Amino acid sequence: MHKLVFRSAKPRKREVENTETANSVYAEGKIIRKINIVTLDPFGQSVTDTTRMPKNWGERAGNSLHLKSKNLAIRNLLLFKRDEPYNGYQIKETERIIRSQKYISRVKITEQLVSTSSDSVDVTIRVLDSWSLLPKFAISSSKTTIGFDERNVFGTGHQLKYKFTQRFDDSKNANNVEYFVPNLLNTFISTQLFFNNDLDGYYNKGLSIDRPFYSALTKWAGGVYLAQNFRRDSLQAPDLSYQLQNFKYSTHDFWGGRAFKVSNNKMGIDKTTNLIISGRFLNIEYVEQPDDLYDKPNFFSNEKQFLVGVGINTREFIKDRYLFRYGVTEDVPVGTILGLTGGYQYKNEIWKPYVGGQVSYGNYFKWGFLSTNFEVGTFFYQGNTYQTAFNFEVNYFTNLMQWGDWKFRQFIKPQLIIGLNREDSIGDLLNLNERNGLPAFDTDIYGRSKAMLTVQTQTYTPKEIWGFRLNPYLNYTIGFLGDDNRSMARSKPFSKVSLGLLISNDYLVFSSFQLSISYYPNVPYEGGSSFKTNAFQSADFGFQNFELNKPRTVDYN
Repeated sequence: MHKLVFRSAKPRKREVENTETANSVYAEGKIIRKINIVTLDPFGQSVTDTTRMPKNWGERAGNSLHLKSKNLAIRNLLLFKRDEPYNGYQIKETERIIRSQKYISRVKITEQLVSTSSDSVDVTIRVLDSWSLLPKFAISSSKTTIGFDERNVFGTGHQLKYKFTQRFDDSKNANNVEYFVPNLLNTFISTQLFFNNDLDGYYNKGLSIDRPFYSALTKWAGGVYLAQNFRRDSLQAPDLSYQLQNFKYSTHDFWGGRAFKVSNNKMGIDKTTNLIISGRFLNIEYVEQPDDLYDKPNFFSNEKQFLVGVGINTREFIKDRYLFRYGVTEDVPVGTILGLTGGYQYKNEIWKPYVGGQVSYGNYFKWGFLSTNFEVGTFFYQGNTYQTAFNFEVNYFTNLMQWGDWKFRQFIKPQLIIGLNREDSIGDLLNLNERNGLPAFDTDIYGRSKAMLTVQTQTYTPKEIWGFRLNPYLNYTIGFLGDDNRSMARSKPFSKVSLGLLISNDYLVFSSFQLSISYYPNVPYEGGSSFKTNAFQSADFGFQNFELNKPRTVDYN
């Protein structure tokens, strides 16, 4: 059993994952004669060492239980074809796109000149699969949950997720199912079907079809999103009492966009700079909405948005390691966005114009990586600004530092959101709950402005314990809320300190996991502090992708 789950922890030669080769310069412009695709099982094989083979029974058994990616799944991701000129940038982008797939661990693309005097070249793509099936199980005193996440259904690259939950006291069940097709016949059109119902009979279901600007080479993009939600939430009446209210509404979202090269120069930054024009129609229709007593401004009501976006973006990717995954190559986006959004909203029988703008920039510097994003947007009503929002965010991490054999980075992420003349509705207020601020934090404290600061020290250990790497981290997050009567500077801060281990194992059949404990020194209504386990994930920092996709109003959450 131990050999089935683990592979030998013996040190191995570091794999070089650089896409540039000595032949690539000479291959530029030559005709691609063949495209060879080699997919490898996850255990005991390598994209760079063709002689490496599984060495023990555990590796062979694991591979026998795994269905390798089909050649068609990889071919669907290619940006180049046979009988076309070899283009180094297309090769580089293809490698990045393949590496971004959840079912792929590593990829290596090489080229071989047919002969020194030939005008043709053969391209070989070697892909190392990830173990794709992740079982899920949880049990508590009130309910049990079982499910799975299959990230490569029959080797096609499709994803299937299912989760079943049963509550003990009344035997009620909940089901969550999602099927995702990441790329339909090399069109880069993804399709997602989902249905989720909870233990109380509330649900959300829908269909999403989307083709983003997945690369600087993309000319056309667009999407359709159709969904229906039925949920329940508590709202406050004028007498400050709360009552649960039902929300049932349908969403119809359509958008399309076109990218134009700003220069015919195919060198440097010009080849990744595009002028993007896009349009969007959003329609939200309520079938069941809260009682007027709990929604005086009628915020939760039918709404239509007609938006147009115009902008210039530049986006490239730089390969780095030791960020959110131990030693595995990660593609860090760098670039610029200058965008404008305009349009109209029709709600409560009132037409309101909307204007917004976005400025973003991110790059590597001598002192680390820094990306910034600033957005501002407002509606207009009777000559005044209305529901104005400012959103400013910074993402920074240091260069990889070393202390002895240990490696570490420092991550810093401040964010500021300011709202002016917002609706007098709980749906148009900010909070610090869960993804909006502090994980595992759930209160009814709201504001019209919010400031957040997250600082994390992430270490990468050189040692292994039975093949495991235990990478300690320390995280501190603090947030402030402000409103018309109390500025953020005068408001009470809420914070969290997390200490944990990001546990990884190159030889583990299942993915890396995490153990953490978080201390909340000030928890409202609980009379003091609180400890929670597994309340933070290192990947919460994420990357800004510098994409200009469908037009939208400024994020205010």
